[in-house]
Amino acid sequence: MPRHKSPFEPGQLEFARQLRRDATDAEMLLWRHLRGRQLAGCKFRRQHPLPPYVMDFYCEELQLGIELDGGQHYADEGAKYDQYRAECLLGSGIRLLRFSNREVLLELPSVLERIYLEAVAPSPLAPLPEVEG
Repeated sequence: MPRHKSPFEPGQLEFARQLRRDATDAEMLLWRHLRGRQLAGCKFRRQHPLPPYVMDFYCEELQLGIELDGGQHYADEGAKYDQYRAECLLGSGIRLLRFSNREVLLELPSVLERIYLEAVAPSPLAPLPEVEG
């Protein structure tokens, strides 16, 4: 049976696979709670390519992306890139939730509750809240 061509750039697909192999502790912890439709029956994928980006977690049926941020995201350059990226995704109709790795590791129930609420009662598309420094 012939293999179907992936709609993604070959380098992007390999990059997503590499990110899956090199998952952070926070990503692994959150994935344990998102995989297998455990949260509100929603199917999430991890390190999912959405050209030209790769989302940490993505639910296609909800058009909901979840990003976990390490320290580099809070530097000026990282914050500017994240804002630009978020605007591009919002322009494509994708809602985005952002959490710090610290939030996931120390406040997991709150993170899961926020994701659950977004899954069952989506908020309208809105700009990202300002990030604390």
